Amino acid sequence: MGRYNHYHVYVVELSKDVLHEGRFKKANPGHVAGKPCIYVGMTGLDPDVRFDKHKAGIQSNRYVRQYGLRLLPELYELYNPLSYRHARELEVELAIDFREAGYGVWQA
Repeated sequence: MGRYNHYHVYVVELSKDVLHEGRFKKANPGHVAGKPCIYVGMTGLDPDVRFDKHKAGIQSNRYVRQYGLRLLPELYELYNPLSYRHARELEVELAIDFREAGYGVWQA
């Protein structure tokens, strides 16, 4: 595996309160009521460490810092670890797939 494949995609469940944010709501016109709201990201760190950094305000996404509830490893663990290129591509693909499935999605 080595250093080359040390990147991870990860998914964070967001509180439904994020739907009151104009930018989030505008980015998700097809959100289906009852479907989760999530953040999809990628990192060179362990996803648990990255989530803790978001919550602590260290290089954080505002939606994760304010509305992040927990990681959803069942949605990403099978893909990790990845090369940087594959992680970048998969981050976008996952966000698109979840949005098409009716999830509320923010992807950085």
